[in-house]
Amino acid sequence: PFSHFRTGNKANRNFESIKIGLERNREELYDRINRRVEEMLQQGLLEEVKALFPYRHLNALNTVGYSEFFDFLEGKTDFEEAVRLVKRNSRRYAKRQLTWFRKDKDFTWFDAGNFLEILSFATSATAQKSS
Repeated sequence: PFSHFRTGNKANRNFESIKIGLERNREELYDRINRRVEEMLQQGLLEEVKALFPYRHLNALNTVGYSEFFDFLEGKTDFEEAVRLVKRNSRRYAKRQLTWFRKDKDFTWFDAGNFLEILSFATSATAQKSS
């Protein structure tokens, strides 16, 4: 069973990890999510959903983006509402991800736009761990 893999001793690894979290202000993050949804639509998301429509009851397809457009294809909502829901649900998912990652105290968080600070931290942390 899967639980077998979660118990017992962790395997020894010949490396150590550095956990870096990237933050953006909420307005910028939400704007990026909204633009990403629009780009996915331009790149054929609706066509992909139509191809997967016969399999819509599979748990693996019960995800943000598919669920909302399956409802659209079933006539439960109109296209604009489906797009609005994908954007909203994507934003909510991003918020849940951040909440989950913030619980891990091993992460060091940085503003996503501060590349030099992130690089400096990673370089310094790598040097400390290897000595």
